Amino acid sequence: MSNINPLLTLDVVELRDRLASGAVRAVEYVEACLARIEEIEPQVQAWAWLDSDFAIAQARALDARRQSGAAIGPLHGLPVGLKDVIDTARIPTSNGTPLDEGRVPEEDAVLVARLKAAGAIIMGKTVSTELAFMHPSKTRNPHNPEHTPGGSSAGSAAAVAAAMVPLAVGTQTGGSVIRPASFCGVVGFKPSFGAIARTGVLPQSPSLDTIGVFANSINGAAMVAESLFGYDAGDPYTSPSPTPRLLDVAKSDPLVTPMFAFIRPPQFDELADEETVMAFREITSVLGDQCFEAPLPKAFDDAAALRAKINFAEMAKHYYSYEKRGRAQLSSEIVAAIDKGNDVTARDYLAALDWRGLFNAGLEEVFQRCDVIITPAATGQAPANLNTTGDAIFNGLWTFCGTPAITIPLLWSQNGMPMGVQLVGKIGNDARLLRTANWLKTYLSTQGDA
Repeated sequence: MSNINPLLTLDVVELRDRLASGAVRAVEYVEACLARIEEIEPQVQAWAWLDSDFAIAQARALDARRQSGAAIGPLHGLPVGLKDVIDTARIPTSNGTPLDEGRVPEEDAVLVARLKAAGAIIMGKTVSTELAFMHPSKTRNPHNPEHTPGGSSAGSAAAVAAAMVPLAVGTQTGGSVIRPASFCGVVGFKPSFGAIARTGVLPQSPSLDTIGVFANSINGAAMVAESLFGYDAGDPYTSPSPTPRLLDVAKSDPLVTPMFAFIRPPQFDELADEETVMAFREITSVLGDQCFEAPLPKAFDDAAALRAKINFAEMAKHYYSYEKRGRAQLSSEIVAAIDKGNDVTARDYLAALDWRGLFNAGLEEVFQRCDVIITPAATGQAPANLNTTGDAIFNGLWTFCGTPAITIPLLWSQNGMPMGVQLVGKIGNDARLLRTANWLKTYLSTQGDA
């Protein structure tokens, strides 16, 4: 990164301000992004679709708008990468499968329309694993191409980590935002379930599917998410409510020092590697009296199996058309998941859905004593194995519960690979979570232990 264009190293909120003032032109910044992509895309392979002329045309139009004195949006001139399961009008969206190769939607997904209304530039489509599931993609980890970038939002995480774009959007049904963000060393933010509408996004498991964002800073994640929050009649899991002031709150100081609850997620003792265990021992020690350990009730041990039943059952329904059109062209991972979903009984599926409320009732007791939960973002660094996307076991519980979660790149393994620290907030407390994440990052940096 030492020879990188200085524009690409700017915090995205500072970049937004420079673009808004005209100190940096949108065309100038997009050209810097495209040069970076040309340089390292052969190694990283983060893009499923990219058209340089299209990106520059958008930038020119936005520069002309600003120069005319017309109002500009809160994301004016910022390039955004979109996971290739998000519909884009007149731009290919192949959902990571050859069965959808050449598919060109007629309409933008709701979130894409909101990005455009906010003045963002649709840079291109980032690589998704097949149908946003677990079969590895072509994308490589920018820190070491022999390591997985994670999945399923592999291209989105890698593109931000490699400074190809400052912002990207992905989806999470198990751990598909938090895990790749941790592996690639960027900020990944999964808001509360239902905060961002999914209309026009490939449905895998509507009871779990959540839109998330990637950024080069916590404030950047807050900024782009704020433009995406809001009700949409096409998504029954959204509801009319005021848009939270995510960025303003994220940038503010807490009135009192935050309290953290350290939670060892189910299977922590079996699956967390030694570096992860030692790192969290150090972090909780540095936090001292501002952190306490909160054991989860025994019932949480079943959360992963319950979430999987919901995921597989709904996948079997929503991916039936793919199975019917070309089962032989689907990966073994997708086929196995569909088959498992077909075996889930209605009784077991409906019973599994009931557990979301019960688990959140259990978490309520924890949140009465803390601002956020602190827990690993992954079992360790990105595996040095391109035949896996890594284990989402430390993410699925929070996706199931619908709680907001963020990972921040505070840790590094001995071999130089990034490792994320995951913070989890109470449903609806997204802004408070972001503010606490900023506090933690600043605090640990002053202690010399980040």
